Amino acid sequence: MNKQNDNENPLGIEPVSKLLKSFAVPSVISFLVNNLYNIVDQVFIGQGVGYQGNAATTVAFPIVTIALALSMLVGAGGSAYASIRLGEGRFDIAEKVLGNMMTILIVLGLIVCGIGFCFFEPMLKLFGATDTIMQYAKDYASIILIGMPFMMVGAGLSNMARTDGSPKMAMMSMMVGAILNTVLDPIYIFVLHWGVKGAAIATITSQILSAIILVCYFKTKSRMRLKKQYFKPELKLIFAFCSLGVSSFIVQVANTMLQVILNNSLVHYGNACNVGGDVALSAMGIVLKVSAILIGINIGLGVGAQPIVGFNYGAKKPQRIKDTYLLTVKVATAFSIIGWAGCVFFPKYLLVIFGSGDATFMTFAIKSMRVFMFGIFISGVQIVSTGYFQATGQALKASILSMLRQVILLIPLIILFPLFWGLDGILVAGPVADITSGCIVSFFILKEMKKLNEWIKE
Repeated sequence: MNKQNDNENPLGIEPVSKLLKSFAVPSVISFLVNNLYNIVDQVFIGQGVGYQGNAATTVAFPIVTIALALSMLVGAGGSAYASIRLGEGRFDIAEKVLGNMMTILIVLGLIVCGIGFCFFEPMLKLFGATDTIMQYAKDYASIILIGMPFMMVGAGLSNMARTDGSPKMAMMSMMVGAILNTVLDPIYIFVLHWGVKGAAIATITSQILSAIILVCYFKTKSRMRLKKQYFKPELKLIFAFCSLGVSSFIVQVANTMLQVILNNSLVHYGNACNVGGDVALSAMGIVLKVSAILIGINIGLGVGAQPIVGFNYGAKKPQRIKDTYLLTVKVATAFSIIGWAGCVFFPKYLLVIFGSGDATFMTFAIKSMRVFMFGIFISGVQIVSTGYFQATGQALKASILSMLRQVILLIPLIILFPLFWGLDGILVAGPVADITSGCIVSFFILKEMKKLNEWIKE
């Protein structure tokens, strides 16, 4: 069990289509389930509390994305690094990465929890909480913070379960938690009348269960095992694998920055017109949750492909690398186009799932869905391509490209466009950023495919 070679590991010999199906499907489900924690909360809160409760969860959501950013830095980076080492036959190093990951995830989770409570109310105000929804936001966020260490451990270890060759375990751990969350939400909100607090309690209970399942797996059933001697942090090793997670980290940090700037812009420009700040905040929160589903599918496909790409990169099999990338990007693009069609042509049917509102709310929400999501059809190319660069150890390129949409384009556009077009400018910023970033990433990936073709001919 100290070494794995191509003959033992299916990543090096199984047909790419079969591998992608076995790794990507559970990965997609895992990411969707992860998003469902917040979506299910929003659905039940919308039905039981109203749009102000939904606005409160939108305000609190940056806390979750901050934790996810750190989880992806450690989890995605550790997974990519371990995949390459496994491809080289260095099983001992991969197992050491797992132990170091566990330690760092727990420490970072406690830090996020501590800092969150130290700067609680100023943090929520920074995230866009108005006086109307502040108490709802406090009720929800105070409980979510308690579950941060468990959420981060679960998110990080699910990446390593896929690298360990058990994508179904990663999926199962998330699904069990999501099912529990879906069962507890209506009980806590409608039966016990705990409101947004009940939704938050249901969420952290489910996250605790998911984390326990994954820890038990790595203690008893996995190929890579959690061992005490590997819990001691090795700074050189941590830096090595975290450097490969920087691009995923940047994506999530950018999401946090985007949410903060977007929330405050929506309140400001919403109050400046007849829509209203709370309505704009709630409506866009729902649009972003739908966007998270589509992006979650693409991230799941990209993450599912990473162990295959990383292993074969380490094993020096360029044709399998190319085949994996091309198949993944085709599937991701197909899902992106289907999602785009739903948002543009059938927005009302998506919105009513989250509860009804007055005419002003529904009119703005439908408009937001159609305009802001108009460029989502190209998201598959951007996300899968960035994941490819990460899996092949090109950390700097992956990091820069991952910043394109949110940091380099979308955030400045959300600040600039409303100066000319008010609230509508925020909506237009979405498709402009999506399409521009997709085209730029396509340019870099075409150059990469040429290099792969030359490698294949050698």
